[in-house]
Amino acid sequence: MQRVVTEAPNIEGAVWFPMPSLSRIPSGVPARHALALAVATAISTLSVPAWAQSAASATPAAEASSDAALTLGTVTVKSAPWGALNVRNVFSSVDILGASMLQDQHVDYSWELLTRAPGVQVTQFKQGTDAGRFSMRGFNGEGRVNAVKLLIDGIPSNDNAGGMPFLDAVFPLEMEAIEIVRGTNDPRHGLNNIAGNVNVITRQGGNDGQASLTLGSFGTRELQITKGFESGNWSQNYFVATRESDGYRDHANADKKALSGRWFYTSDGGQWRAGVIARYYRNKALESGYLTAEQAARAPRSSPAYAAWDRSARETTQLSAHLEGQLSDDLAWTTRAYTQHYENRRFVRFSEAGVQQERYNDEAHKGLISTLTWRPKVAWAHAFALEGGFDAQWQDNAAERYRTVQQVRTSQIRDWDFDLNTRGAYVQAVVQPVQALKIIPALRVDRISGRFTDSLTRVTSPVHDYGTITQPKISVAYAVRPDTSVYANWGRTFQIGTGIDSFRTPSQSRNLDPSLNDGWETGVKWQPTTGVETRVAYWEQRASGEVARVLGVNGLPDPGGQGNVGRTVRKGLDVQINARLDARWSGWLGYSSQIARIVEPDPSAPATRGKEIENVPRYLATLGLDYQASTQLKLSAWTNAQGNYYLERTNTLGRTGGYALLNLGATWRLSPTLDVGLQLKNVTNRKYVYAWYDSGSSGYSPGDGRSAYAGVYWKF
Repeated sequence: MQRVVTEAPNIEGAVWFPMPSLSRIPSGVPARHALALAVATAISTLSVPAWAQSAASATPAAEASSDAALTLGTVTVKSAPWGALNVRNVFSSVDILGASMLQDQHVDYSWELLTRAPGVQVTQFKQGTDAGRFSMRGFNGEGRVNAVKLLIDGIPSNDNAGGMPFLDAVFPLEMEAIEIVRGTNDPRHGLNNIAGNVNVITRQGGNDGQASLTLGSFGTRELQITKGFESGNWSQNYFVATRESDGYRDHANADKKALSGRWFYTSDGGQWRAGVIARYYRNKALESGYLTAEQAARAPRSSPAYAAWDRSARETTQLSAHLEGQLSDDLAWTTRAYTQHYENRRFVRFSEAGVQQERYNDEAHKGLISTLTWRPKVAWAHAFALEGGFDAQWQDNAAERYRTVQQVRTSQIRDWDFDLNTRGAYVQAVVQPVQALKIIPALRVDRISGRFTDSLTRVTSPVHDYGTITQPKISVAYAVRPDTSVYANWGRTFQIGTGIDSFRTPSQSRNLDPSLNDGWETGVKWQPTTGVETRVAYWEQRASGEVARVLGVNGLPDPGGQGNVGRTVRKGLDVQINARLDARWSGWLGYSSQIARIVEPDPSAPATRGKEIENVPRYLATLGLDYQASTQLKLSAWTNAQGNYYLERTNTLGRTGGYALLNLGATWRLSPTLDVGLQLKNVTNRKYVYAWYDSGSSGYSPGDGRSAYAGVYWKF
């Protein structure tokens, strides 16, 4: 085992970009998208200096890489010659955010770190423990359809509804990298893997320690400490963190605590490794409540009087056992078993016309994941690998709801006790007839079982007979030349209901089929010169019968059912550039133009035909620049932006939610072990909101205004 550092390499020369030609942009493209499309056009005709062309010609085309992954920042991980197939070398639209992009960031919740990732939408509710989540590929983060599979160190970390409560437990300083796989061609995961998956990788091994102390706006106080111990065959890692904040708005205090440990043993020859990871998190927070549009514009920091008794408390635990090793020279095996618990109690009132509810969720999940990877040497191909995997999860869930007045229960409106069990298996091959060509066929199958009990009515219901859910996939990548590769993929994923919607209750006369999502993508990755990477891709994804949770009616508690959205199509264009121009300058750009439409609506909602799905912005953008002014001083600037979105599916209420936020940072190195940093967030004090609409009710939650954070970072 060795420690490997991956970062964008330096270059000695310069590369010039021809002026983008707007005349090449198709007619009818909105002006706000024209610049990004022009950049993509310029990329396709980028000129490379003569010295770079000479260097390229010296490398045989057969040695070109068909890897389409892009990396932002420095990644330091434990690596070994064996193990499961690496996502960077198998799947197409892969982005890796390295430690240098994550560990020094000041965020209330870790999902906010994904604002730096290209093509990822971050939805900020800013309401107590249910503060927000992220989504991608034209899906929103409302909670109606949660389309991203979340993993932490390879352990599935979604709740039953597909939300991401376990991510809150991983603070930035503990993160080593975030792997983002977009699209439908990854067979490793079934449930929740509708639009892709995200794996958060935490620190492993080493004898280093780090601590950070942060003070900042809105009464923010944060302490993070991580320490590794590695000696002989044993490695240990510990992490502890606390963060308290009064919040940008009134009545938004939050108090978070996190603790984790990792203990691993590696055999003498480095062929086997076994270990345990444990994690605990607790958050107690007040809820500032939703405002009207007029209130949000006039007094964004206010909290409505009806929300004075709203608050929430969340606790999560995760425990996982890991075993991986080399069975023979060409056969590797990895197995992970886990148990996790999520408990959340929330008192919330969504509008003045509504009533306060107590929402209580208690979920216990157990699971097993096992993968076998075979890498034989074959005479008929440059390289060949075959991987098969099995995973299972058993959920034991409880969901209770009460009508309350100032947190005093008046009546119970929900008492659910249900089990949802999943079993899945996949096989995929990586075939390289020649080094420049990579073909990856794959097949995944899933089965769902379980039982639901409504304790209020004493009715028990079986899970829908979804049958065997078959998901074929295929990817192809070809290195046209050493600096250019093209790729295409097609795949199928699936969606089922959540909570009560997975079960055939008395109101359901027949079994429901899963909604099948068929997606394809084609793109090009190009390295015009050392230190510069670009990727341009077009993608589409179609759902055969999309369903969405019904969240509420006129501010009253939601009935716990699902609505039929209908047949949908999502499509988009992604443009990405990562550059390290010399030892001082580096930067990145990501732009995604996207749209989500209803092709064939539910028969009861004909007005939604051809209309856009709610809360999906037309574009997402991120742009950043780092400048190493001296050996002691580093300056940074970055921005993230998104377009407006419709609030409901008939598209009659107009659009809102767009923003462009500028952030600045500076880090001074006082000594080899001590840094001081300053970050300014939303420098222009841009006013922006998250907004929702549901069955006659709407709400607006203002985003944070201008803020400043000072941090001290100590290495020991």
